[in-house]
Amino acid sequence: MATDLKSKTTRDKLKPRREPYWHRVEAGLFVGYRKIETGAGTWIARRRADAGGQQYRALGTLDTLDEAVRVTKLWGTGVDDGATHKAVTLEQACRAYVANQTTHKSKASAADAEGRFIRLVYGKPLGALPLDKLRTTQVKKWLDNMLDEDGDEDDLRRSKDSANRNLNTLKAALNLALRDRLVATDAGWKTVTPYPKAGKRRDRFLDLVDRTSLLSHCGDDLRALVTALLLTGARPGEIANANVGDLDVIQGTMRLSGKTGPRVVTISTRALQFFTEQSASKLPAAPLLTDTYSNRWNKDSWKKRFKNAVRAAKLPDDVVLYAVRHTAISELIAGGMDSFLVAKLAGTSTAMIDKHYGHLRHEQTRARLDAVALM
Repeated sequence: MATDLKSKTTRDKLKPRREPYWHRVEAGLFVGYRKIETGAGTWIARRRADAGGQQYRALGTLDTLDEAVRVTKLWGTGVDDGATHKAVTLEQACRAYVANQTTHKSKASAADAEGRFIRLVYGKPLGALPLDKLRTTQVKKWLDNMLDEDGDEDDLRRSKDSANRNLNTLKAALNLALRDRLVATDAGWKTVTPYPKAGKRRDRFLDLVDRTSLLSHCGDDLRALVTALLLTGARPGEIANANVGDLDVIQGTMRLSGKTGPRVVTISTRALQFFTEQSASKLPAAPLLTDTYSNRWNKDSWKKRFKNAVRAAKLPDDVVLYAVRHTAISELIAGGMDSFLVAKLAGTSTAMIDKHYGHLRHEQTRARLDAVALM
């Protein structure tokens, strides 16, 4: 005799047992409710296979019979259309994508994808989800969790750009799973879109008037930090990490450590004088520059104060501290310094220098050519 599974009250009164209480959905397709001793019961779908026998899919806990029927029909239709009847997790789909990239693309492409999945999917709760249970809200939350909302505007933009690349790789893996019939629909991820306008930083150049105005609206400690960036072209974090002992007054060099690792750079006579003054009466292990409370600088301590200084100087709102580094590098290139040397001082590659600052070198070369009377 068929069991009434529509009412939660009725389901709660069922005797706990291993064998589910079955409800017929349509010919050859059933959904069952497994009552357990304590807690919510679970649902399971059953389908008569074309070659004989039965195929099963665990559906987990669902609130109503109608929802269980809907999910069962979706699963059954997918299997009828060629999708696997077995539950394939997101992690399994990602691993299949990496294998596909190795075979059909390149080892480098596969390594890039696998690196992203190791950080963001493998061993994570999202990775354990069956593809047919993946929801748009879950993918969106996964994407939002990558954002750096504690930094400045450029930190947020860069994190959005990185998140977009991770999303593109994830969707490529999911779309391959769809083509390979590992899942019946792309409804769980199709409408998740990348963050707009995140691909390129707007590099603000500060001319001499801008710099003078900005410095005049900074407190003494913030002015020292901005000055250090102008004199070196270093990243803000590299200056913040520098200790007094990193300054070599005899050699006229400074040791900087950041995302590209440690490096020793030559500094100008003016920079050497400035940093020597800043290091006076400090121990070698002490921060070279500190805020007004003698604490080492970090994003949280400079972000709001720098933004206030930018506004007071009537500069565009999108000017961030990184713009000071960009300005310094631009001046070095425009002044005729070799790209290789600038790259070494700035802790980046000549390719990046040529990509972002090559136009300045071309303008300088053009000016020299124009100065020569050829005809």
